[in-house]
Amino acid sequence: MTKPARLTLFGALLLGSATAVSAADFYDPPVVEAPPPPVVYEEVDSGGWYIRGDIDYHWSNFKDADYVTYSPPGYGSFDFGDLRGAWSFGAGVGYQANRYFRTDLTIDYWAKSEFTGQTSGICGGLPCQSVDETSYSALVLLANAYAEFGTWNGITPYVGAGIGGARIKWDDLNNTVGGVTTVHEGTDEWRFAWALMAGASYCLTDNILLDAGYRFTRVNGGRMFEYAPIAGPGFDEGIDVHEVRGGLRYQFGGSSRCAPPPPAYEPIPVEPPVYK
Repeated sequence: MTKPARLTLFGALLLGSATAVSAADFYDPPVVEAPPPPVVYEEVDSGGWYIRGDIDYHWSNFKDADYVTYSPPGYGSFDFGDLRGAWSFGAGVGYQANRYFRTDLTIDYWAKSEFTGQTSGICGGLPCQSVDETSYSALVLLANAYAEFGTWNGITPYVGAGIGGARIKWDDLNNTVGGVTTVHEGTDEWRFAWALMAGASYCLTDNILLDAGYRFTRVNGGRMFEYAPIAGPGFDEGIDVHEVRGGLRYQFGGSSRCAPPPPAYEPIPVEPPVYK
C-alpha cells in the first residue's frame, strides 16, 4: 500500500473514533412527563330546603292594662300584673340560600302563662283592691331571616329577625274583691308581632343540625277581657316575651358546612431519571 493510501486510511479511522465519542457525549435522556396539577376542591354554595322543630321556655313581661269603669265613669289601670314562665313548642320550614343567609317560616304554640294582678278603686264609697287572676296562651306565626357568620369546628353563630302575628287567647278574668268574684269573659284575637334572635347551630351529622339560642318577641297590645258589672272591657298594652330555645334542623341533601373536608392532595412521587 502506498504511503498516501496509508495516510488516508489512518485519517478515516481517526475520524470514525471521534464521531463515536461525540455521539456518546451528547446522548439525549428520556423525556419525563410532569405530574398532573393538584385537584382543587371548591365548596358548593348552593341552596337547600330544611325543616325544623323547636322547644323553649319563655318568660312574659306584662306591660300594663287599662279598663273602663262605670261607677264612677272613667278609666282604671292595673296596679301591677305578673306572668309566670311557660313552655312552648314549634315547627318550621326554611331555605338555606347560601352559607351566610337563610330564611324560614315558623309556627309556635305558647302554653298557658298564669297571670296574677291587682287593681285599686272605690267600692261602695270606700277604697278597695281586687285580686285578678287569668292566663294567656298564644299561636305565633313568623317569617324569619338569618345572617350566619361562618363555621368553626361545626359551630355556626347567627343573628336574625322575624315579623308576623300572634293569636293571643286570654282566659276568663276572675276579679275578686272582699271575697266576691266577678268573672270577665276572656278574648281571642290576632295581633302584630316581631322578633329578634341570636344563637348558634352545631353539625350533628351531614343532614342534622342542633340549634340553640335566644329570641325576644314583642306582641302588640289588644283586648284582654270583656264587660262585666261595674267594669270592662279591658285592654293590655302588649307583652314582651323572652325565649330560651333549642331544636333540630334537618337539611335535605345535606349541608356543605357539615360535610367532612376533602382529602389532602398528595402528589404522585416521580422517580428521578437514570442516565446511562
